[in-house]
Amino acid sequence: MNSLWINTLKKNKSFPSLSKDIETDICVIGAGIFGLSCAYYLSKLGFKVIVLEKDSIGEKTTGHTTAKITSQHGLFYDYLVNSYSEKFASDYLKVNEMAIKNIKKIIDSEKIKCDFEYQNSYVYTTKKSELSNIKKEVEVVQSLGLPCEFVTKVGLPFNIEGAICFKNQAQFNPLKYLYGLCNGITSNNNKIFTNTTVTNIEKFTDYTYLISSEKNLVRAKFVIVATHYPFINFPGFYFTKMYQSTSYIIAIDTKKTLFNGMYINSTDPIFSFRTAKIAGKKLLLIGGGEHKTGKPSCYADTYGILEKEAKKYYPDCEILYKWNTRDCIPLDKIPYIGEYSTSLPNVFVGTGFKKWGMTSSNVAATIIVDKICNKKNRYEYLFNSSRLKPIKNKDELKNMIVQSANSLVFDKLKSANMSFKDIKNDSGSIIEINNEKVGIYKAPNGKVYAVKPVCTHLGCLLSWNDIDKTWDCPCHGSRFDYRGKNIYDPAFKDLEYYDLNNDY
Repeated sequence: MNSLWINTLKKNKSFPSLSKDIETDICVIGAGIFGLSCAYYLSKLGFKVIVLEKDSIGEKTTGHTTAKITSQHGLFYDYLVNSYSEKFASDYLKVNEMAIKNIKKIIDSEKIKCDFEYQNSYVYTTKKSELSNIKKEVEVVQSLGLPCEFVTKVGLPFNIEGAICFKNQAQFNPLKYLYGLCNGITSNNNKIFTNTTVTNIEKFTDYTYLISSEKNLVRAKFVIVATHYPFINFPGFYFTKMYQSTSYIIAIDTKKTLFNGMYINSTDPIFSFRTAKIAGKKLLLIGGGEHKTGKPSCYADTYGILEKEAKKYYPDCEILYKWNTRDCIPLDKIPYIGEYSTSLPNVFVGTGFKKWGMTSSNVAATIIVDKICNKKNRYEYLFNSSRLKPIKNKDELKNMIVQSANSLVFDKLKSANMSFKDIKNDSGSIIEINNEKVGIYKAPNGKVYAVKPVCTHLGCLLSWNDIDKTWDCPCHGSRFDYRGKNIYDPAFKDLEYYDLNNDY
């Protein structure tokens, strides 16, 4: 399901696929907000830049975000002070505040019409038991130098117990912003290629790399991996350091006057609110229903819980759009920004933005551009991509290891608990045929699609997603459509497809 950003965008520019070998200074792999931000800054500095995108511009995570531009990443700063230090928390806050200004500067410089609006941002609670956490966060953030406020009244259509308010945060249309970046990149004679899947990166000489697509090669001095989830497993080992989370969004016409501001509550179940102007109409975006990607979920716990929330306060509302997105969540809650690996000099990465990619992408771009320019960035230490500190979230690490072990080994040994006849039309499941597991999807008209339900990334057994009609990996979040076509990294190869007779 595509977002309102994608559904309502009139694309003013299309890009070709890579059709020949090419040489450049810098190759950026991925045309989401992080990759295009890097390419934009580097093109303005006079570098020769090539961007390679597997699909279309921003049509994965960036195009499915709520697009809040904020340094308020939940109740996060008390955690940073306690887990790291006051200086660490202060610098994290400063660099994210700087990112908001950087984005506005680009918008003004390039005259990008992307519905940018300054808004106050709030983390709120409706529970008295959570008030102490809100007040503690206010105290911490104020001590770090940001004049935030504790408030008890906001614009939401229900009462709250209290909230922390960050002023001068922002929201925008992310796809319009990306196409503005594209114009800035290509106006400097740099190239963007879409529908071009990168399959490998390898050293060519001590100073250059070969980037392989399905048919052609790019030779570059520097490489930036901006693919949301890094697809090169060794070295780097990013698949051991983070997981993917799926969340859901609906856009509604409330038929009423709407509030200003951006909101998210402090504890589960999480709900996020912001408004967006589309074709002259102000819509309300409600997000939530979060779960680990690959964990089977039902409609009632995902879109259903959002629709129920909408109808509770706006009984006459009309649901116009619904979509979902995936975010990479580092186990220690800090993004990975910097060198891909110490054994791959001049290859860089930015990932693990944990649902706050609008600001984190700009932070990552400025750090990596400085590294390419051999400039010291005072904030790069925060996000050290090769850090090997003890994992702070031990429970999450344990869960990830258990899930990976189950999907890699134990689930493959279990007998399938469904037969072909049990699968209803417009649904799917794993069954056994000749002692082999086969992923079956029956279309609404009864046509059968069969795949080998093993992820092409690292071999985990896939699970059927009955909401999106996809095969999802519970280990690292790769996704495939019911025909087996890969649609989300870190996997980039399609599933093996079986041509079965429809007479089982």
